[in-house]
Amino acid sequence: MPVAASAIYFLNLRGDVLINRLYRDDVGGNMVDAFRLHIMQTKELGTCPVRQIGGCSFFYMRISNVYIVIVVSSNANVACAFKFVVEAVNLFKSYFGGAFDEDAIRNNFVLIYELLDEIMDFGYPQNLSPEILKLYITQEGVRSPFSSKPTDRPVPNATLQVTGAVGWRREGLVYKKNEVFLDIVESVNLLMSSKGSVLRCDVTGKILMKCFLSGMPDLKLGLNDKIGLEKESEIKSRPTKSGKTIELDDVTFHQCVNLTRFNSEKTVSFVPPDGEFELMKYRITEGVNLPFRVLPTIKELGRTRMEVNVKVKSVFGAKMFALGVLVKIPVPKQTAKTSLQVTSGKAKYNASLDCIMWKIRKFPGQTESTLSAEVELISTIAEKKSWTRPPIQMEFQVPMFTASGLRVRFLKVWEKSGYNTVEWVRYITKAGSYEIRC
Repeated sequence: MPVAASAIYFLNLRGDVLINRLYRDDVGGNMVDAFRLHIMQTKELGTCPVRQIGGCSFFYMRISNVYIVIVVSSNANVACAFKFVVEAVNLFKSYFGGAFDEDAIRNNFVLIYELLDEIMDFGYPQNLSPEILKLYITQEGVRSPFSSKPTDRPVPNATLQVTGAVGWRREGLVYKKNEVFLDIVESVNLLMSSKGSVLRCDVTGKILMKCFLSGMPDLKLGLNDKIGLEKESEIKSRPTKSGKTIELDDVTFHQCVNLTRFNSEKTVSFVPPDGEFELMKYRITEGVNLPFRVLPTIKELGRTRMEVNVKVKSVFGAKMFALGVLVKIPVPKQTAKTSLQVTSGKAKYNASLDCIMWKIRKFPGQTESTLSAEVELISTIAEKKSWTRPPIQMEFQVPMFTASGLRVRFLKVWEKSGYNTVEWVRYITKAGSYEIRC
């Protein structure tokens, strides 16, 4: 169900109208007064971003010091409406140099009206791509038809760009060196009990690409995912030797990916946008390779002393290494003094965070490091409350390693001119919410 917006309003914090655009005549003219009276003056802006007043629904969002309000008179998709607002704000920021506030709106209200006419038609969202809109809506102004001064650049074919099948890429791109950079970035999330059992573990990843390719190339990406390999073996009528296979969950693609071919062939085929973009996002819940194992031991020796021992083991390959490893070991608030010993890196007590900060600049694979600490506590007259023992937290980055085991099997580039392409593939795994209870 589309948005079908009846009107859009831009208001400042006082409720004054900065921009208003009426797309349908099924709402009255007192919509702003209703929003100001029933929502702003009643201090209910932070309770729920969707309100019904009379026969209309109000969807509103605050960006900087501006409220964007969408008014609809019929049943509409709320998520689509807020997605439209987010994409529209990103579009305005691309025109205004990254700023979007009351001053930017007042200085560019003519441009905003032009963009609102293009990005929404009769209340239905249209093209919101900055790359395409900037081809024929510019901040240089429109040349008068009676002017004899020639334009500096040819007017692009706007109809082809807007209605074409590849609206995210313009034709005529030429590069001296055709290159493709592909980065697989994963965040591993872990919650482990004090006894060493995994309570929660998953990986969220994304594939980032940076393309500098001439013409209109067609790319095909092959991964070692289970469904794709099974489909390939069916086509070839023989088993495929590919090693470990993984199962992707919650896959989200960029609009350039041909979903029809993915559903039929299970291959990621696409005509890429120019420059940097996010090709896909995914999540993996099974078969996660944890890069680090943490073994904590905490002993309370009376009311004023504690012994803390933490052993960290790197599980990834011996030829790899982790960078920027940080282990946050919590201690009680009444800590007075700590005596620390580490086999590698540096450690110190941070009183403001109530934890021991253990930093290791470079952690090789298949090795282990140990921290031993003696903690002295302040003795209090009041009854001592039991320490809740917050979990140990880790931060790290492991280049050329994926916790999910995802690998790029091939990346093929076809273009009618037949030029040669250089492909670069990198992997990196970093810590998301990596916690170990102690």
